[in-house]
Amino acid sequence: MKRILGHIYFVYALSVFALTLCMVFIITLLFYWVSEPKRSLILHPVFKTWMRVYMPLVFCRVHVKGKKHFRKNENYVIICNHNSLADPPISTPFIPFANKTLAKIELSKIPIFGLVYKSGSILVDRKNEKSRKDSVIQMQRVLDMGLNLCLYPEGTRNKTGIGIQPFFNGAFITAIKAKKNIVPALIFNSGALFPGKPAFWAWPQRLHIDFLEPISIDAYEIATVNDLKDKAYSIMSTYYAAHEQERN
Repeated sequence: MKRILGHIYFVYALSVFALTLCMVFIITLLFYWVSEPKRSLILHPVFKTWMRVYMPLVFCRVHVKGKKHFRKNENYVIICNHNSLADPPISTPFIPFANKTLAKIELSKIPIFGLVYKSGSILVDRKNEKSRKDSVIQMQRVLDMGLNLCLYPEGTRNKTGIGIQPFFNGAFITAIKAKKNIVPALIFNSGALFPGKPAFWAWPQRLHIDFLEPISIDAYEIATVNDLKDKAYSIMSTYYAAHEQERN
């Protein structure tokens, strides 16, 4: 019975997403040709309002903790765990200030959604070396413009359902080069909301995103990037293990 209800819920959640997306699409279209970072500053409150309306409509509440760690007039590299396709809609709107995330180019080809998706993302074709190199340059530009940058250092979704997978170096090299501190962020229960298997199945959850105290990059350089990566991984994996049960 739960499996059947999960498929019904998936269709319902997707339908509500599509309906609310149409309104956001119109607003995004109006401002799409505004130059950055002004466009992101305008659209971030729109995306935040969208998710604050959408999540309760699909019987999910998003609880945000640690917004105090973001200082006004400072921007950061936010590193986030990644368990589900639902993570970007949870993380990006609820980061306190305007931000962009690195995202796969494939989803930008979806009609209507693609425009909204592109407006908040740095697109990368992971199979194309030039695209990967260009995305590195674009990430630096985003940080130079004063916007936050949200990255998923696990590289792809953690499908094991266990803890946090090992990190890649990219997010930490980006932070060191841009001289921007790192804010660790932990999302809880997104994997249970939209696990991917069975296909076209979902189940409402109480979601949490916890922002932790920033990690200073002052003592690190490219040669010691592994030390920074290991420190961030230790902080995040320890916190996730300590709070996973209480967040369920």
